[in-house]
Amino acid sequence: MRKPRGYEEAMVLGEYEKLELGGHICVIKKVEETLSRTNKDMIRIYLDIAEGPQKDYYADQYRNDTRDQKKWGCIVNQIVEDKNGNTSPGFKTFIDAVEKSNPGFDHNRIWDEKFCSYFTGKLVGGVFGREQYKNTNTGELKWATKCVKFRDVETIREGVEIPADKYLENTGSPSPFPGGNGFSAVEDDEDLPF
Repeated sequence: MRKPRGYEEAMVLGEYEKLELGGHICVIKKVEETLSRTNKDMIRIYLDIAEGPQKDYYADQYRNDTRDQKKWGCIVNQIVEDKNGNTSPGFKTFIDAVEKSNPGFDHNRIWDEKFCSYFTGKLVGGVFGREQYKNTNTGELKWATKCVKFRDVETIREGVEIPADKYLENTGSPSPFPGGNGFSAVEDDEDLPF
């Protein structure tokens, strides 16, 4: 067999630094308005780690990804309104956490056509936990680290508890988030996707 092109540069699966669970100070790289699979208004929030030993975690991960179809590693999908058409508590929590974390940010001034741009570069606290998923190729149950809730930066600095693991439904494992947590997870540098 001949040596495949790019062998030396290819990633070895499983050899990467895992993001620590718990609270992180995050920087919002981008926010976009979109629709959920059920046609509800939703925002997609792209995050990276802004401080500490794992600063730029997702940017580094993205730069080191040699696959053709790169994806940003930390995207939080947040529904804007609940099933009754009222503001979703998760959406309000996100706005409140950004406002408390960034002096001068005023939620009364963001409700216009430039809504998404007001968040770029702002800090927010993210609480990261483990979420179980099924590998589509092997059927094996695995764990992903996801941002499961937002808090203001000061709360993160004071310390937050690591969230309980979120198990897939029907796996026989306990689900610490009955009814969901308001998130579905799925984060100005020239080589980044922004």
